[in-house]
Amino acid sequence: MPQITLDNKEIEFKTGQTIIQIAREAGIEIPHFCWHPGLSVSGNCRVCLVEIEKFPKLAIACQTPATEGMVVHTQSDKVVEARNAVMEFLLINHPLDCPICDEAGECKLQDYAYKYSTGSSRFEEGKIHKDKRIGIGSNVMLDQERCILCSRCIRYCEEIIQEPSLTFVNRGENVKLQTFPGKELDSPYSMNIIEICPVGALTSKHFRFRSRVWDMSFADTICPGCSRGCNTTVGVRNNEILRIEPRENLRVNDYWLCDWGRLNTFEHVNNEEQRIRTPRIRLSEEENQKEALLEVDWDEAISKTVSELINRDKEILFIASPYSTLEDNYTLKKFAKEVFKSNNVFYIPNIDEYFGDAFLKTSDRTPNTQGLKLLGISPFNDEVCSDLEIGKYKTLYIINEDPSRHQDSKILLRNIKISIQHLSIKSSYCNYATVIFPEATYAEISGTFVNFQNRIQRLCPAKQTLEQERLIGEFSFSRLDKFGAPNDRWTHGTKFNAIPTWKILKQIAKVMGHDFMFESSEGVFMELCNALPGMESYDYNNVGSQGIVVGEKLVVDVL
Repeated sequence: MPQITLDNKEIEFKTGQTIIQIAREAGIEIPHFCWHPGLSVSGNCRVCLVEIEKFPKLAIACQTPATEGMVVHTQSDKVVEARNAVMEFLLINHPLDCPICDEAGECKLQDYAYKYSTGSSRFEEGKIHKDKRIGIGSNVMLDQERCILCSRCIRYCEEIIQEPSLTFVNRGENVKLQTFPGKELDSPYSMNIIEICPVGALTSKHFRFRSRVWDMSFADTICPGCSRGCNTTVGVRNNEILRIEPRENLRVNDYWLCDWGRLNTFEHVNNEEQRIRTPRIRLSEEENQKEALLEVDWDEAISKTVSELINRDKEILFIASPYSTLEDNYTLKKFAKEVFKSNNVFYIPNIDEYFGDAFLKTSDRTPNTQGLKLLGISPFNDEVCSDLEIGKYKTLYIINEDPSRHQDSKILLRNIKISIQHLSIKSSYCNYATVIFPEATYAEISGTFVNFQNRIQRLCPAKQTLEQERLIGEFSFSRLDKFGAPNDRWTHGTKFNAIPTWKILKQIAKVMGHDFMFESSEGVFMELCNALPGMESYDYNNVGSQGIVVGEKLVVDVL
């Protein structure tokens, strides 16, 4: 392969790569505003200037292709002087909004001003003022004064979502960003421009002024909105999810995330009114009123469950969930097979052809349907529906599912006498439960989903529960988490009394005389992997942050 010398380091590169791409792969930082790896090159911010030996003048790293033997300097005196001049120019009319700007703490202009600027300005004239707080869509707010005219948002609309909505108008110092006349930014992927904006010009209407980023903790996880399984980062303050952002994975979602996944996949996690907060049991099977469900402790709920399930082996239908993790569904299947000698484990699909599109969203509205197929769990079929209708099954064991969403639920569920339900939020069918166990949500557990491409991907906990499973190094803490005192109001966020389903099933099985050997979610994962062809020896480290395709061979380092 050809080689380039970059800051006295010889680096191999692929033909056609630019200097900034090579530097990024090599871990060498070249400051940039307008360049983005997922967009075309515009080359208009000029802060990525580098010195190339035998070139008559400085060149921009984002647009200059590397050639064999090229020698590049990113920190020479010429480069530093030019970079300082560019930063001084960009800051001339930029408002001093840092104390109130949502981007503060993760702003490229702020970071580069400290790292690459001189720290002073020779500009004595008044700043040019432009419009602020402009709603350019249902989810995005524009501040024209903060815009540094990098054109990332314009190129994103034109190239990625192919809906041109934004443009520059006027000339010189009066250039400003705005939408086309009479047009709003109403794409289902509009909020991606918030992340790619290097400053605070484009902000989220939903996150504005809710928190400083340094007061938040962040966890890498997976969006549960559909079977794509977009990689995301969840931001939490005071044990409340405040925002969800895309995380780069070129094999799954590139750099992007749909607005639905950002805004509609965490509200139920925070909702104190809808969350199931404690185990509940029904004292009388004849009563089907909400008031008949009594709050109890875990031991009493488990005892009630065992008493209801004993000697009912053949009349129990186990309903798995494509919304739950591989670990939970595997444990349910193991529970049915080993404790009740039953293979009657099925799930209810959720296909919505109107939801899917040609970009990221898929018609399968569940994150783990492929995982259930991998475990050998089948969807509801005519035979299951017929057996329910004639009353073959009198008991339902349900995890993270609302069977009333089945189109024929009124007919299918009329003969059910007992239902054990693991739920995180109240459902239409929960009022008919015999026992309800509070289940931890996807944002509170460790686990895995399998997306429609057969890629296994990790969930890491972002929120705390009263009983939190902590795997080493995976639970992040914010500044407030580390240093908050008991009398500080930001240390009293709600922690729900919820437990992962696999752990509850393990306890019930133990009471019924069956000891499951796993002690953690990773233990469940390793056991199920060793039971499935092509996945032997997989663990969470193998899955990593980018996931692993089922059957993919593990790379073993040989010392």
